[in-house]
Amino acid sequence: MNNASKIILGIDPGTVIMGYAVLSIKGNEIKLLHMDVLKLTAQKDTYQKLEIIFSKVSELIKNYNPNMFAIEAPFYGKNVQSMLKLGRAQGVAIAAAMQAALPVTEYSPKKIKQSITGNGNSTKEQVYKMLQQMLKLEEEPHFFDATDALAVALCHHYASGTIVSAQKKSFKGWKEFIANNPGRFINNQ
Repeated sequence: MNNASKIILGIDPGTVIMGYAVLSIKGNEIKLLHMDVLKLTAQKDTYQKLEIIFSKVSELIKNYNPNMFAIEAPFYGKNVQSMLKLGRAQGVAIAAAMQAALPVTEYSPKKIKQSITGNGNSTKEQVYKMLQQMLKLEEEPHFFDATDALAVALCHHYASGTIVSAQKKSFKGWKEFIANNPGRFINNQ
């Protein structure tokens, strides 16, 4: 699947701000088609927020015709109410993807950060800086929720058919990894 064309819709779910990004992959070329956030701060009604999330994800699917859908899994926190709200937001986004017959893949925040930066405990800023280098992004994000969604989509690309995952090979260090994966790095020297 590495040389096949694919379009990945990545979602960072939320009931206040939902990030989304659409990536196009053709061979080894990775292109950002669209990245933004859906702000739900003006909405007070929980069910209305969920309907808006469902509609937005459905609209993105209609407009970009992705063939893959990746979403960040809720992380386990101490606030049960927040987790329930986040789970509902994730659920309606997944329902929109399922209605469009898209395969759904879920990634933990730690897995996403690890695939982008090599460190599962990276900050949102570190993830963005790595994405900025990898995809030559120039614009600073207003919300890291959008770049988080981009990280979800890119994580899915890496997990679903790259040279690294196809080889199932471990590397002795970064030097060997970089030597074996030149297309994944940008030399700014």
